[in-house]
Parts: sequence; structure tokens; C-alpha cells
Amino acid sequence: MFTHIRTSKENRDIVAQLTRKLNLGTENIISRIALTYSLSLDRKLDVNDIQNSSGKEYSSKVLFGDYIDYYTGMVALHYSLHISDKDLAKYVKLHIDDGLQLLNEEINSNSNVDGFDFLTEKIKDSLTTIVI
Repeated sequence: MFTHIRTSKENRDIVAQLTRKLNLGTENIISRIALTYSLSLDRKLDVNDIQNSSGKEYSSKVLFGDYIDYYTGMVALHYSLHISDKDLAKYVKLHIDDGLQLLNEEINSNSNVDGFDFLTEKIKDSLTTIVI
């Protein structure tokens, strides 16, 4: 199991901006949201496309709190990996970086949205697709 994850250099500022704009908690909360948002799009990212690791560093305990098994389990399931796979941390990083970029684009395209409205809209959209 990995002990640290480091975002890309570009996402160091993005996570700080999203944290201020969305007002949903600390940077690690925004990174958790980014990870799950990226995973929710059901895309497979290529581990060879991993970005630099010059950005924000999180210990796995700070990033995931008591829920590391759930977050890493989601990634492992998504890629059909064993939880101890050596590339699991790379996939976590890929989805955090991807999710931060996606969130940044979406939030910037709708400057009046706050964090609560953004999350409730995403939940509503997800529930709608499940019901249909």
C-alpha cells in the first residue's frame, strides 16, 4: 500500500482555488471529490499518461482518512486490480489529477455555482441515470 500521493504541479493551484471557491472543506476533501468524480465518468486512464508529481503532497491518511480501503477499493475494482498492485497509487494519482482538471473546467464555466449546489446537482444527475 502506498503512503503518499502527489498531484501534478498544475493542480497545486487548482486544488487551492477549488477549495476556496467550493467551500466544502479542506484540500484533501476536494481531492477526494476529484477522485470520485473522475471515476464516476467510467473512463479508463492510461498509467503511461501520468503527469508530473511536483504538486500538492498528501499522506494517504490525510487524503483518505479512515476510508482508504473504500477509495483504493473503488480504483482497484475500476481497473480489475488487486488491492496490493504496485500501480494502484498511480491510478489514484491519475484520477485525482484528472478530476481536479475536470472540476476546474466545470466550475469555471459556471462561475455562480457554490459547492453545495454543485454536489447536489451531480447527485441528482446520477440518481436520474440510475432510475432511467
